[in-house]
Amino acid sequence: MSNLPSEPEFEQAYKELASTLENSSLFEQQPEYRKALQIASIPERIIQFRVVWEDDKNQVQVNRGYRVQFNSALGPYKGGLRFHPTVNLSVLKFLGFEQIFKNALTGLNIGGGKGGADFDPKGKSDNEIRKFCVSFMRELSKHIGADTDIPAGDIGVSPREIGWLFGAYKAETKKWEGVLTGKGGSWGGSLIRPEATGYGLVYYVNHMIAHAGQGSFKGKTVAISGSGNVAQYAALKAIELGATVVSLSDSKGSIIGSSISPSEIHAIAALKVKRQSLTELKSAHKYIDGARPWTHVKVDVALPCATQNEVSKEEAEALVNSGARFIAEGSNMGCTQEAIDVFEAHRKSHKDKAIWYAPGKAANAGGVAVSGLEMAQNSQRMSWSSEEVDEKLKGIMEEAFKIGLQTAQKYVKGGEGEFPSLVAGSNIAGFVKVAAAMHAQGDWW
Repeated sequence: MSNLPSEPEFEQAYKELASTLENSSLFEQQPEYRKALQIASIPERIIQFRVVWEDDKNQVQVNRGYRVQFNSALGPYKGGLRFHPTVNLSVLKFLGFEQIFKNALTGLNIGGGKGGADFDPKGKSDNEIRKFCVSFMRELSKHIGADTDIPAGDIGVSPREIGWLFGAYKAETKKWEGVLTGKGGSWGGSLIRPEATGYGLVYYVNHMIAHAGQGSFKGKTVAISGSGNVAQYAALKAIELGATVVSLSDSKGSIIGSSISPSEIHAIAALKVKRQSLTELKSAHKYIDGARPWTHVKVDVALPCATQNEVSKEEAEALVNSGARFIAEGSNMGCTQEAIDVFEAHRKSHKDKAIWYAPGKAANAGGVAVSGLEMAQNSQRMSWSSEEVDEKLKGIMEEAFKIGLQTAQKYVKGGEGEFPSLVAGSNIAGFVKVAAAMHAQGDWW
């Protein structure tokens, strides 16, 4: 990758996967997989385009739009669209690369991709955002389809934006098809889709807790970062299962309390719709400006659900020293590599008393899993009940946990009484599944 411009986010994601493969026995047992990794690290296709739109002052504005169609070995490209000023090719390549293996862990036939634009919805009127969505889809519609590439929402792209994007796609192509997931329930969406990433995260961690012999979420204290969909529904499900949630956060700071209630979480959701800060929450909880929660809480479970690299080495050490036992990423690449190293070193040295870390590609796969279920419902022209979707989601998260556990036990040497490395097991399991499909299709041999 030396002939490419610096892509720090993508390079971090690649090195995180590659290092776990190198430190396992996979390449010893099957050395041909080294070539598969080299090939899989290059996207099949990158689409980059300009998005010209008009603001409410009738001034012409322009942004950069992208779609990284990374890997289609297991199925059509699948991954979200992100509208945020930090969006660039490195961020989208990192997200798309992670998406390949996350999607593989769901057991569904979906490939990996990611897209978006450096458009900032904050401070924009509804009319401006709608006009941007129409212009963005005017170009993107040429490259996606129900059996080609099925985007979803991500940061800055809520169900409202999905609706505008879908309407623009339909107008451009004259097709009503399951081309976007996260649609409204009355026009092709799936029940449980908004909740799926947060719910799935909690279901996954519940298996970690049970496997470690620590019971369930009942009676556990949980720190959560973020305040978007993932954080909100992870908090609500954790509370439903008997846990106490003590933090949420946004880009400006964190609220820390002895027990955040469901009604307060619903109030936070209303603030997010209005794009308002947590400082607007009417609450007795302490607000810490400019801080993430990890150094301000003593908890059993930590769930980073905001954005990438939101847990640093120092914050990881603080969680370990506070006695936290489980950490799982609701965000993509929520922990820095240095933080992961802290967790993995503690796992090896403290056996069954260690903190146990789960990567986002496994722990937050619930969102894309239910997107895959939405695709299935669209293909059948039918809708499943929330109970049916929730049961399928629980099954998918259980299998994602088990395959990571079993693969780690197969390929990663561990000491007696040591928890298996879920980051290594999940990386290897997802990679092997994709690489085998690529081999079968002649992508490498």
